[in-house]
Amino acid sequence: MKKQCWLFRIFFYILSLLILALGLTLNTKTGLGVSPIISVSYSISQIFHLNFGNTTLVWYTVFVIAQLIIRGKNRRWYDLLQIPLSIVFTRFLNLFEKCIPWETDSFAANMALLIVAIICTGVGAAMSVNMRLIPNPGDGIVAAIADFIHKDMGFAKNMFDLLNICMTFVIGIISGHFLLGIGVGTVFAVIGVGRAVAAFNYLCKEKMNILSGLSANPETCTQ
Repeated sequence: MKKQCWLFRIFFYILSLLILALGLTLNTKTGLGVSPIISVSYSISQIFHLNFGNTTLVWYTVFVIAQLIIRGKNRRWYDLLQIPLSIVFTRFLNLFEKCIPWETDSFAANMALLIVAIICTGVGAAMSVNMRLIPNPGDGIVAAIADFIHKDMGFAKNMFDLLNICMTFVIGIISGHFLLGIGVGTVFAVIGVGRAVAAFNYLCKEKMNILSGLSANPETCTQ
């Protein structure tokens, strides 16, 4: 692959992390419920007044360790690279958390922000996966579960989302914070992020693959 293709690939990958972090942060700002993948870390950070980015880093590290356990003898040690990736990603979360003030009781305004959050989350996730570099720990553990149960990624994602929602629900009940982090925004995220990924890939995936040298088209910049 030529240098220009790698530059595009790295640029799109870093951009994907920024967009994904923005989407997840905006989701937390709505107060309508967060994405299932971060609902556990969000609820813990709120209950114990911890830094959201740091709590998410710990939770993502758990995802990486879980991947190694689930894959057993087929574990891939390069999956440990997801930990330094998580450090960078969660710094983006902290940055956006500090730089984006949002406080309103308007349901309409929060719903509008939720839509923006879901679109950003879907676009960021799609770009990250499409560049085929280090997977986000959330995607990595879903892939490991899919391989283990011999089901497709979509089914594994739904099951993992449900597991996270149940864990968040239990944490909320035990701590006396009923449905903390779970709400209409969580339901919208489950449904909407997948649609955002599909729409983005339909409109942009092939063009991005050509620029980054990942397309099967012989006229791309791959050697």
